[in-house]
Amino acid sequence: MMWGEGWDWGFGMLWMVAFWVLVIAGLALVVKWIGSASDRSGPERDTALEVLEKHYSKGEIGREEFEQKKRDLKG
Repeated sequence: MMWGEGWDWGFGMLWMVAFWVLVIAGLALVVKWIGSASDRSGPERDTALEVLEKHYSKGEIGREEFEQKKRDLKG
């Protein structure tokens, strides 16, 4: 009877480790999924050129400054 008890303990330990590995992996996947969902739901950010165009259209910068910065961004 001693031999059978040793094997039961070994397999029980293996199942316990496998269970916790699956629980931790599942939690990690849920956290990753929630994080990626929140990234997609946020507002889209303007590109640098779009921001520059907005400043120019509002009259906050002049034509020469706009053209120079536009060249810098593309170059």
